[in-house]
Amino acid sequence: MFNKRIKIKELLQQEPAEQQVTVMGWVRTFRNNQFIALNDGSTNTNLQVVATLGMFDESLLKRITTSASLKITGTVVPSVGKGQKLEVKADTIEILGDSDAEAYPLQPKKHSLEFLREKAHLRFRTNTFGAVFRVRHALAFAVHRFFNDKGFVYLHTPIVTASDAEGAGEMFRVTTLPFENTPRNEDGSVNFKEDFFGKSTNLTVSGQLEGELGATAFGEIYTFGPTFRAENSNTARHLAEFWMIEPEMAFYDLEDNANLAEEFIKYIIRYVLENNREDLDFLAQRLADEEKQLPQDKRSEMGLIEKLEFVLNNDFQRLSYTEAIDILKESNHNKKKKFQYPVTGWGMDLQSEHERYLVEKHFKKPVILMNYPASIKAFYMRINEDGKTVAAMDILAPGIGEIVGGSQREERLDVLLEKMEKMGIPEEELWWYLDTRRFGTVPHSGFGLGFERMIQFVTGMSNIRDVIAFPRTPKSAEF
Repeated sequence: MFNKRIKIKELLQQEPAEQQVTVMGWVRTFRNNQFIALNDGSTNTNLQVVATLGMFDESLLKRITTSASLKITGTVVPSVGKGQKLEVKADTIEILGDSDAEAYPLQPKKHSLEFLREKAHLRFRTNTFGAVFRVRHALAFAVHRFFNDKGFVYLHTPIVTASDAEGAGEMFRVTTLPFENTPRNEDGSVNFKEDFFGKSTNLTVSGQLEGELGATAFGEIYTFGPTFRAENSNTARHLAEFWMIEPEMAFYDLEDNANLAEEFIKYIIRYVLENNREDLDFLAQRLADEEKQLPQDKRSEMGLIEKLEFVLNNDFQRLSYTEAIDILKESNHNKKKKFQYPVTGWGMDLQSEHERYLVEKHFKKPVILMNYPASIKAFYMRINEDGKTVAAMDILAPGIGEIVGGSQREERLDVLLEKMEKMGIPEEELWWYLDTRRFGTVPHSGFGLGFERMIQFVTGMSNIRDVIAFPRTPKSAEF
C-alpha cells in the first residue's frame, strides 16, 4: 500500500497535469482548516495540500496538527498561491500518527541551535538540519564515488585496536574487566591478560596504520569510518566520536599526495553544488542572515556558494612550514600582538588562529602547508634530506583551519626503527607494521580528512556538533 506514494521533491519537479497521487509526510502547518503544508524530508519545500471546506469531518480536521503524519490521496492541480506551481487537492486524508501540538517541542518558530541540540532526536525535522543532513549524505556518497572511480579498494579497518596511531594517548579504553576487584600484577599494574582480548585495547583514533598494510598489497585503498578521541575539549571544533576518510597510496610521494587531496576536496564540493543546490542555497541564506548580527570585521568576505565556487576555481596555495612561519612572524597581526598564541619561531606548533590567518587574511584561499619540523609530527612521517623536517602536509580551509593532515610515510626500516626508539614506541607492539618495510617496502603516502570539518566547511555551520546526527562530547552522550 505505501509503495505507491510519490516523494514531494519528485512531485514538485513535475508539471500539474490533473494526475492522481498519494503523498505521505508530516504536517508543518495547517491554516484556515483548509491548507496543509506537508513535508516528507526529501526537500525543505513543503507541498500545499488543500482540504476543501465541508468535505472532511470536523473530528479528522482537529487531528491535523503540527508533526502529525498523514497519508493523502488527491489530484495535482495548478496552484493559485505564490511561490508554487502546483498543489494537491485532497480526496482522502488518513492520519497515520497523531501529534499533540501543545506537547510537541518544536513549535512553528525559529529555535536556537543550542536548544535544538537538546532535541537532537527531533531536530532533523527542521529546515536547517534537513538541509545539513542531506548535504552530509551527498558528501559521503561523493567520497565513495571518487575513490571507486579511481580504482581504490574500500578497506574496513578495526574500531577496536591495540595501537595508538597518533601517539597522543587520548584514547577510550575497551575492557570487560570489572571495576571492583580488577585483576592486578604483582607490581600493582592492571593484568590485561585477564581481559577479553588478552591485552590493553582502545577505540581507534585512526585507521591509517592498518590502511598502510592494505596499500602495500592493493596499491591504493581508503577507509571511511568512525574514530574516537578522549580529549576533554568542549569547543565548537571537537567531538569525541567523529568520522575520518583516510586514503593510503603505494608509489605516491608527498606531491602526489597533495595533488590527490586537492582533487578529492574539489570533487566532493562540485558533487554537492551540482546535486544539492536547493539545500546549499537555503544554508547560504541562513548564514548570511546569521552574519548580519556580527560586527563588520567578523563577517565572511564571501557568501557560502561564492566560497565553494572560489575553492573549485582556484589552485590551492602551496608553501613550506618555514615560509609560513616567516609570513606569520612578519605579519602586522603578530607585531600588534593580536594572536592569542604569539609566533615564537621555527619549531612551534601552529594554532588554529595562525592557520586561519594564512588562509583568510594572507592568501585568501585554501593553503597546503608542507615539510614540518620532525619534532612536532608523528613517528611514521618520512624524514627529509635536511634531517630536520618531515614530508608532511596539512590543508587549511577558510573558517575552520586544518581540514586534511597527511604525509609521505617513512618506508626505510632502519630510519623508522631509529625514530620509534627515540619516541619510546616499542618495536614489538608494531611488529606487523614493520613487516611492510621488511618485505617489499615502497614509497607511499596518505592523508586523513575529518568528515565533520568538511561538512562544516560546505554547509557554513559554525559548530561541529550541528553536522553530526548525535554529537558525543565530554559529559554528553544523549540519544
